[in-house]
Amino acid sequence: MNAAVATSVFGAFMVLTVALGLLAVRRKGTEKGRPAGLAEWSVGGRSLGTVFIWVLMAGESYTSFSYLGAAGWGYNSGAPVLYVLAYMSCGYALGYVVGPMLWAYARRHGLVGITDMIAHRYRAPWLGAAVALLATVCLLPYIQLQITGMGVVVSTISYGAISINWAYFLSFAVTTGFVVISGLRGSAWVSVLKDVLVIGTLGFLAVYVPLHYFDGYGPFLDRLVAEKPQWLTFPGHDSGGLGQVWFVTTTLVNSLTVVIFPTTVAGYLGARNAEALRRNALYLPFYNVLLFVPMLLGMAALFVVPGLTGADSNLALFTMVVDSLPAWAVGLVGVAAALSSIVPMAVFMLVIGTMWGRSLLGAIPRLRKGAAGAASGDGGGEAAGGRQKLWSQLVVVGAGALALLLTYTAPDTLVRLSLISYEGMAQLVPMLLLGLVWRRLTLHAAVSGLVAGFTLVCVLVFGGHDPVWGMNAGIVGLAVNVVVALAVTWLGPRAADGRPDAEVLALDDEFPRDGVPSRGAPVSPPASS
Repeated sequence: MNAAVATSVFGAFMVLTVALGLLAVRRKGTEKGRPAGLAEWSVGGRSLGTVFIWVLMAGESYTSFSYLGAAGWGYNSGAPVLYVLAYMSCGYALGYVVGPMLWAYARRHGLVGITDMIAHRYRAPWLGAAVALLATVCLLPYIQLQITGMGVVVSTISYGAISINWAYFLSFAVTTGFVVISGLRGSAWVSVLKDVLVIGTLGFLAVYVPLHYFDGYGPFLDRLVAEKPQWLTFPGHDSGGLGQVWFVTTTLVNSLTVVIFPTTVAGYLGARNAEALRRNALYLPFYNVLLFVPMLLGMAALFVVPGLTGADSNLALFTMVVDSLPAWAVGLVGVAAALSSIVPMAVFMLVIGTMWGRSLLGAIPRLRKGAAGAASGDGGGEAAGGRQKLWSQLVVVGAGALALLLTYTAPDTLVRLSLISYEGMAQLVPMLLLGLVWRRLTLHAAVSGLVAGFTLVCVLVFGGHDPVWGMNAGIVGLAVNVVVALAVTWLGPRAADGRPDAEVLALDDEFPRDGVPSRGAPVSPPASS
């Protein structure tokens, strides 16, 4: 009976999720009077306001990691998990500047993602394709992370009635169908539902669990300090040496990475104007406060469900939920956690599809010619944009299927998967951000730095040397990346680039507070054209 009630609640909300995605697409299509193209599907037609941008980008804060990995790491190690709060808060501060800069640059030149921006900046469509491949390698583990997380949630809230393997497939099928149909706008609409449930369920659990199991926070914290003090200081309990140096370097590299992460940039580019991004950067840190809840309740589970080891520690929070709440409430908490997987996973898959549709499959000569037509507004360009959208949607299905296969054949812990993604993506920071503000950075220098940094990260991470000398491997790779890029810039060849600064760089006067590029120049075709 409990399984039937919980899964019924879950199923009803999944139907509502798909319905919201369809409604978002249908409403916009009705307004425009024509089928949505690639820009509408991938970046919401660049028309999302402050509220939709806020709830969409908050999906980066609340994923399956929040309910499972954060609680599991709090259960296993304690204090080191606070890096999540630190890097996100610092990343939002950086996003106040970086978000409007990237938004204005992409809008001015008709670009829809970081691969477009890189290809345009360095006049190298092949580099955009290469970055798309690299970003896909880094994003696939994150999709696998969400499939794993949602699968664990579905299996747990069904009281074991749905096997974990079928739960993995269900998470893949629901998310893939949703993102293919609805695109970024549908994800933004569903984010509203997700955030209402996340705030409600985590707020309830923050009060309920300490009262139910410990008679309040006072007795719980007294017991934690008395019996588990090593969970409250660095390097935590049995964390493998994640001390203060690791905390600082991880916060630094992740805060730099999150502002250029492809999913974050997709949120930037979906904004109606730059001011919406600035307001969003101010509001998002308030949402982060809720992340304390799963971290703290993971430590509470030490006394309620002791002895969890390995991947089972990720169930620390949900074990208490299933043990103490009625089935309908278990279903609601499960829906909140599942939507916290669906929304970010949908955006990850959408970004991979867009990168491939534009920078890889879009490099086919016929599509490149069409892309140029699309920028100039002719019918052939519109048809080519439709083909690029179709290619992108097919890639979404393929990427999701590959991530599902990895979930079955190469499972890993949730935290490790997310760290690999961030450490790899960090190596794009010099190529993109430094390249958009410093014209002297050459193509050869940017590529050399990227190759050196990414190679070093792979050697360190997969060789079991992360952290190295107490530092996050990503920051070591990033430091080597920058040094190599600067050395090659000063010592290597300098290719002639006759374009004016306004065509190459993201200049300060290009993103004033009203969000309208000051020069008023028409949008130019993307570099792949």
